[in-house]
Amino acid sequence: MRSESTNSGQVIWVHFGVNSGASRFAIERQAVNEANFRCPDELGWKPQKLPIFPVDGALSRIRETTLPAEEITKALAKMGYDVITSNDAGRFVCNYVYYHSLKFAEQYGIKSLFVHVPLFLTIDEETQMQFAASLLEILASFY
Repeated sequence: MRSESTNSGQVIWVHFGVNSGASRFAIERQAVNEANFRCPDELGWKPQKLPIFPVDGALSRIRETTLPAEEITKALAKMGYDVITSNDAGRFVCNYVYYHSLKFAEQYGIKSLFVHVPLFLTIDEETQMQFAASLLEILASFY
């Protein structure tokens, strides 16, 4: 999903991923340059302790969103959502996508955010759709 503000022309990439063990929403602050999949992805790829971008150096290299993750979290919590700011997007596909997105966002002067959501059994679909709409409204208010 991509949100673009008409006021400033600021492009923001917003990614959503399911964390089946989560009980609440998580605004991800960062991603790590490590692909370490516990099981194969949809194409059967199962990297083990590989850098996502070798040119970025160590597996411990972190890329952070330039969006105010803590402010976004506080605004969503004020609206009644059970949400936290997280520093761990995992090492599976979510982290992989977010690291790529943050690298390209930096390269092209745009912004990127990753949000982990729980299963619909934990937080129902309607609430999750309202959460997504609220998040986009908050992002638009910043830009």
